[in-house]
This record gives sequence, C-alpha cells and structure tokens, in this order.
Amino acid sequence: MRADNCRFQFLVASFSILVLLSACDRMVTSRNTRLVKEADWKAAQGDYLWAVNLYEAALDGTPQSAEVHFKLALLYDDKMNDPLHALHHFKRYLVLNPEGSHAAEVKDFMKRDEVALGTSLSGDSVVTRAEAARLRNENLNLHREIDAGSTKPRPAADKSASRRGDKEKTESKKAGSHTYTVKEGDTLASISRKFYKTSKRWRDIRDANEKKIDDPDNLKAGLTLTIPPND
Repeated sequence: MRADNCRFQFLVASFSILVLLSACDRMVTSRNTRLVKEADWKAAQGDYLWAVNLYEAALDGTPQSAEVHFKLALLYDDKMNDPLHALHHFKRYLVLNPEGSHAAEVKDFMKRDEVALGTSLSGDSVVTRAEAARLRNENLNLHREIDAGSTKPRPAADKSASRRGDKEKTESKKAGSHTYTVKEGDTLASISRKFYKTSKRWRDIRDANEKKIDDPDNLKAGLTLTIPPND
C-alpha cells in the first residue's frame, strides 16, 4: 500500500512539473511576441536604439527568432546605416532558417553590406577596432555554418518554384514594369534594394503608389505595389 502511494505521488509530481514547464514555454512565447510588437512600434516612431534593445531581448536562439534577426538587420541597414551589425543579423537569419522566405534576398543584402563594410573600415570606422574584429570573427564562423548547411539537397519542388520565379521576373523585365506583393516585415527601403540594388529609391516606389500607401513607414502585408522601371 505504501509503495502504491509513493508511485501515485511520483506521478502527480511529474504531471505538475510538465504543466509548469508548458506554462513557462507559453509565457516566454507571449513575452517574446509582446517585445517584438513593441519593438515594431518603436521602430515606426523612429526610436531605433530602443527598438534594437527590444528586438534583442526577444532573441532566444531558436528558429522562430530568425524573423527577429531579419528585422534587426533591416533596421541597422535602412535606418542606422550600420552594415556591420546588419551583416551579423542577416547571417544569423540564414543560420537559424536557411530555407526561410527571406533567404534569397538576405544573401543579396549580405553581398552589398560586405562591400559597404570593406569601404567603411578602410576609412574612418564607425565602430571600435575591437568590436569590428569581434563581429568579423563571428561572421566568419557564421559563414562556415551557412556553407555547411547549404550542402543539404533541396527538394525538387523548391527548384521548380525557383524556376517559375525566375521566369516571372524575366517576363516582368521584358514588359518594362514590375509589381510586387508586400510581405510581413517589408519596408520601402528593403523593396527598393530588391529591385534597384539600393535603398535610396524608396521615394520612387512611394510616389508611384501614393494612392495605395496609407503609411509609408508601415506597409500592409498583401498590398500589391507598382515598381517603376529601373532606368
């Protein structure tokens, strides 16, 4: 009888622990979601440093935080003119989610940021030498992780989708105009980089879609934009 009571108490204790762990996971997820929403709001208000602090507080090293790294990278790139930190977060995105929806454009952004970084470090650097060296070492390690992950074969469906996307882009270029459907986290600057290889033409996109865009600093996902030709 005493042994049965011990087993029952053990089962009750185990169940209680599982319930507590599940509750903790939900609390962490809820907290991270709240932090990201507050960071989005701060970024829209122009309080970029505070937004960075909130985004970083929401990072937990899981694949789910890849989107937070993407938001941080765009913030550093588009608003703070800091390619060094942008490059770091772009690479963290690829490590955590190498097949993510932003993977292709992230790789393009990284190439341009590496050029910008080399140019800035050859003159007056905006960061200390120690910080630059630390981030360069981190980025080197991340490059290795990305290269190791890229050796995995991709499903045939992904290649087919990629070919269809390339065909659509080619046909769109022949017509001399583009349309683009806004994704979650897009900004006018990031869309400008996608089509013009620079973020400086975001005003051209805004002017071409002035009747569609209610708030240039807060694009709505699903909105179809007209992209002016690349003269």
